[in-house]
Amino acid sequence: MSKTAYLFPGQGSQEAGMGHALYEQFDEARARLDHADEVLGFALTEIMFGEGEEAEDALKQTEVTQPALYAHSLAAMAVLEAQGHAPPDMTAGHSLGEYSALAAAGAVAFEDGLRVVRRRGELMAATDEGERGEGGERPGAMAAIIGMEAEALEAVCEDVTREEGGSDATRRVVQPANYNAPGQIVISGDAEAVEAAATLCEERGARRAISLPVSGAFHSPLMRGARDGLAEELSELEISEPRCPVYLNVTAEATTEPEALRAALLEQLLSPVRWAPSLEAMHAAGATRFVEVGADRVLSGLARRTLGRGVEITQAGTAEDLDALG
Repeated sequence: MSKTAYLFPGQGSQEAGMGHALYEQFDEARARLDHADEVLGFALTEIMFGEGEEAEDALKQTEVTQPALYAHSLAAMAVLEAQGHAPPDMTAGHSLGEYSALAAAGAVAFEDGLRVVRRRGELMAATDEGERGEGGERPGAMAAIIGMEAEALEAVCEDVTREEGGSDATRRVVQPANYNAPGQIVISGDAEAVEAAATLCEERGARRAISLPVSGAFHSPLMRGARDGLAEELSELEISEPRCPVYLNVTAEATTEPEALRAALLEQLLSPVRWAPSLEAMHAAGATRFVEVGADRVLSGLARRTLGRGVEITQAGTAEDLDALG
């Protein structure tokens, strides 16, 4: 029997004006976004609905981006539920999107998840500022490597990190951060090590190495400074058994066990997002329809690259999308 997987986007999918048409057109989305403002104690929607370069810059702030994407995805989810669509058979979210996936599956209350992702964004932003602080002792960076097999790229990261020498605390590191699709992997770590790895990847046959305009080395050991604060936040988060399996970034495997979900949310801060393997695992478990619930269409493109044209891919992030589905 064919199954449906819901996918939830992470950082990088935000855009100025996101959610405004949803807010204007659907009562369920308006109620959820208004509630987000109340929970956070500031007008997140004003930032989300803004236009122009100033609004885009505001949305790029990690502590704003993360709750904005979470709130947007769950607003779209509220509309899907009101329209009477069958619940998903499984969910997954890319990095931050894993919190949206848990809320959509009923494992986390909307309000609780929103508070945690706001704090997660604050911790990650503060860690990045600390690493880049006065003197710039350990600036972080990320780069997309296009057209290289995973094993070959992993070998490059190991070679560059090994050449740095020194102790674990002082060694400049680089590692895969996002296994997004076949031939599309993001690396993350100390800026010098990322630059060296990008150069070596091209020397060893990668088609392109593209520096990413990000503020920190996400999903790398440089986020260790945020880990303790997030551990404390997650220890207080109430997690119930989800209504459907949730596929985890860190393992690309499904679980419905609350404590496994809690541990995975913490581990993913420093670990690679195994997105392509997650898509493949969901497909192997019977998913032939994938619905991207949230901003932009990044995950739809990755699903097509990973699974080919033999699966149905649908978007449910804009008012126009939801009109078509309704």
